[in-house]
Amino acid sequence: MTDEFTVGDSFEHTVEDVGRVDFVKYAGASGDFNPIHYNEPHAKQAGYDSVFGQGMFTAGVASRSVREALGLQYLDEYQTRFNAQVWPGDTLSTTVEITAVSETDEGTRVEADVTVINQDGEKVVTGSAVAIL
Repeated sequence: MTDEFTVGDSFEHTVEDVGRVDFVKYAGASGDFNPIHYNEPHAKQAGYDSVFGQGMFTAGVASRSVREALGLQYLDEYQTRFNAQVWPGDTLSTTVEITAVSETDEGTRVEADVTVINQDGEKVVTGSAVAIL
């Protein structure tokens, strides 16, 4: 994390080979035990090709980049939109791009766009974050 930001600064992080065990760990941490996220026969019976990651799992992957770029202690807003599913074996690349920097009475306000793409370049999560330094 840096204390100085410029519009256009970009921070990236990649998580390779997301797996079922990641979905199970997230289920345990979050309490989201919907079997479509870890039980292959159940997921297929529900009409999916395989199990897939919880949306909030992917938002959590993105939040790591936000935290590392902006600093958790400064984070004021964080929002995400789920655009596509995350499947076992996917590689997720998160980009946090600074879109605005301004001085306010509270401190320096840093706004950023957040994007997570998979190995095919498909956006799986989009969002934004605001930090007050």
